[in-house]
Amino acid sequence: MSAQAPLSSAFGSIKTRLAVLVGVSVLLAAVVGAVGTSAGVPLWLAVPATVALALVVTRWLATGITAPLREMTRATRAMSDGRYEIALETTRQDEVGELARSFTAMAGEIRAAEEHRRRLVATVAHELRTPLAGQQALLENLVDGVIAPGDDALQRALAQSERLGALVGDLLDLSRSDQSRVPLTPGRVVVAELLESAKGEAALLGREVSIEVSVEPVDLTVIADRARLAQVVANLLDNAVRHSPVGGIVEVAASTAGSEHWRLTITDEGPGLPPSDADRLTRRFGSGPDSSGGTGLGLAIAGWAASLHGGSIDALPAPGAGGGARLQVTLPTHPGPDGAVLHQPEEIPMSTTELTTPSPDDVERASDEIGSPPRLSQLWPERDSRPQPRALLAAAGVGLLAALLIPGHPAGLGLFLVLLAGGVTLWLLSPRRVHPWSLLSAALAVPLALSPILRADFGMAVPAVLAAGVLAAVACTGARTLTGMAASVVAWVAAGLRGLPLLDRTLRALGRRSGAWSVLRAAALSMVLLIVFGGLLASSDAVLGSWLSALTPQVSDDVVVRIFTLVFFAGVTLCGAYLAINPPTVDGLALSSRTRRRVPFTEWQVPMLVVLATFVAWLAAQAASLIGGHDYVLRTTGVTYAESARQGFGQLVLVTLATIALVSAVRTWGSAQTAAHRRWRTGLCAALCLLALLVVGSALHRMALYQEAYGWTVLRVGADLLELSFGVVLLALLVSLVTGSGRWVGRVTLVAAASAAMVFSVGNVSAFVAERNIARFEATGQIDSEYLASLGADAAPTVVGSSLPEQVKQCALARVGEQSTTWTAWNLGRERARAVSAPYLGAPDACPAGERWR
Repeated sequence: MSAQAPLSSAFGSIKTRLAVLVGVSVLLAAVVGAVGTSAGVPLWLAVPATVALALVVTRWLATGITAPLREMTRATRAMSDGRYEIALETTRQDEVGELARSFTAMAGEIRAAEEHRRRLVATVAHELRTPLAGQQALLENLVDGVIAPGDDALQRALAQSERLGALVGDLLDLSRSDQSRVPLTPGRVVVAELLESAKGEAALLGREVSIEVSVEPVDLTVIADRARLAQVVANLLDNAVRHSPVGGIVEVAASTAGSEHWRLTITDEGPGLPPSDADRLTRRFGSGPDSSGGTGLGLAIAGWAASLHGGSIDALPAPGAGGGARLQVTLPTHPGPDGAVLHQPEEIPMSTTELTTPSPDDVERASDEIGSPPRLSQLWPERDSRPQPRALLAAAGVGLLAALLIPGHPAGLGLFLVLLAGGVTLWLLSPRRVHPWSLLSAALAVPLALSPILRADFGMAVPAVLAAGVLAAVACTGARTLTGMAASVVAWVAAGLRGLPLLDRTLRALGRRSGAWSVLRAAALSMVLLIVFGGLLASSDAVLGSWLSALTPQVSDDVVVRIFTLVFFAGVTLCGAYLAINPPTVDGLALSSRTRRRVPFTEWQVPMLVVLATFVAWLAAQAASLIGGHDYVLRTTGVTYAESARQGFGQLVLVTLATIALVSAVRTWGSAQTAAHRRWRTGLCAALCLLALLVVGSALHRMALYQEAYGWTVLRVGADLLELSFGVVLLALLVSLVTGSGRWVGRVTLVAAASAAMVFSVGNVSAFVAERNIARFEATGQIDSEYLASLGADAAPTVVGSSLPEQVKQCALARVGEQSTTWTAWNLGRERARAVSAPYLGAPDACPAGERWR
């Protein structure tokens, strides 16, 4: 089995190969998943790593199955560019192999047909040019009065027309693929008359060249096809006249050459024929440069017509020191038997275009379209398809760093170093790293990535790390719209599929450079043989079995977890590297086919008015509650004002989000054909944004009342930040409605979300919540000591410096120092907590009873 094309010849049917492919992939996924589960690998590590390994193996095994298809794709593209010389070589006997052989046969037939077409067109263009030029010159002389109309002039015009008609038949004969049986019509030809007729036709072209004809003997008569012999003389004479200087002399001489042959020699005073071109004299397009004014077919056709008689054309040395060309035609005095060709003319290519074979990179790029999903490859074309060994090695380095620093340690300096290495890798690989928007996105991601070493609670760092990932994706793609930003995140995940062809090319390039594949194949085969033979022999002998047991390394659960961590982080970095190298045009995916479908004016206007009416009713209820106060709410609803606020906060957040979606949808799909309709649409959307801003204010007010009544928590502060970010988005929408430009709304939304995540994680919300609850204790004497203890090390300095009772402090700080002290787990929050809470370590963890909020 070949490493480059596995399963290519191991089975005789493509169905069997597909079955083996699916079976191996499923077995691998099952084995890896079982190992991960038994080792206690977290699900968020186990699932991506298992899927990644299964995809890589599937891609590798499928290479051999799709190899002929990739070759056919490459050949099809070459044929569309006019290259038909590619042949698909395959020894496979399955359905794909038969298709490849049929494709090769079809390509050969198309190539022959195309070659025949080019020959016919080129020959027709050349052969018709000379008689048409002569006829045009004659008609111009008649019109200008240079030649008086008469029988002689009309006879010449008729002769030219007859020659044109004869040439049509000759050209059809020349274009026939079976040139070995072109019929001749032999007859007696007086050579002197033939040459004088050709001289007269050449004189019609109007070139200032003298033509001298001599025949020895004067009455030389041969047996030949007069029309084809005239074709030889006319083409040679036309060639000589075109290359002769003004005032030059062209000598045409005919003489016998023994009893069975005769010679025709044409000499001119032109630049001459280089000796290197003598062997290409009668080749199409091969006898001279295009600057001479010809197509290069004249001598080729003359050679073909001479060969029909069994003759040849040769180039003789120049007649003197002044240069010039001297061509000699040697012909038999009688044609061949049955008037047929004595020997086949040489097959000559008809085009000066050089036929080239596509490079290996072209083949690999064509294979990408076979190996990756068609829709994905169309939406996401590769901008740089070169192998990327540096990106692969960098991703492997990030994975190895993660495997060494992360497992077995709390989130801290080790996680930050891994995030930093991954971010630097993406930044160095991205061609957009110097763009202002990408630089701003990367700058916002840096403090978010610092959260693992600033905050002790990893739960606070999770949203920051996720937000940093979104910013990194946006920095790679340069997305500026909300849909583009969402597509950037999806593209990072989809890069696991889209980047497989590039990964395949990179691995093959590395294998060719270093011979790594040979080493890996040898190692894998050796391992398999060792397992098979060693297992069988060890089971047959107890002593050998004990030796093997002592030599076999024990794979601990920690090793398995580190392997999964390596695969996960290397895979994520590799997908990000592909996104950075080949960023898709995500902003152009803004529902292009859907956005053209507009909702009629009435169909969106009525629902908008209904929503506005609902908001007005809600405002009326808020005004009644504000005017009536706590007693009115309690009497009307049976619940306190604080409880009512708690019940409605989540609904108001959803209303805010729904309002943003509704306004965006109406601006995108709402039809507004007239200026009045557009103003009405803008007014309704702006009114809805204003009312939604009131909802945001009400939601924040309700949460403030609830926290005043029941205390502060991290979750409630996070809800406040979320609602505030929604309010910023609504304000941006309102401004865009007023100004008429909304191109920057997506960027404002991203910055607002990143800022909220930054405040929530880097801003030490735990310390803020502890501070607010301590202030509430000082005012009311009520504190939830258990929740205070759950705030962890980030709140420790605030707790130590507060006026809380010592028993409450001991409860909150008793377990703060019970964290890992390794350097990879170093964290500023834990370090500060350990320094200030040393006197409270080991204190009883029983917390005093106190009033707790629900």
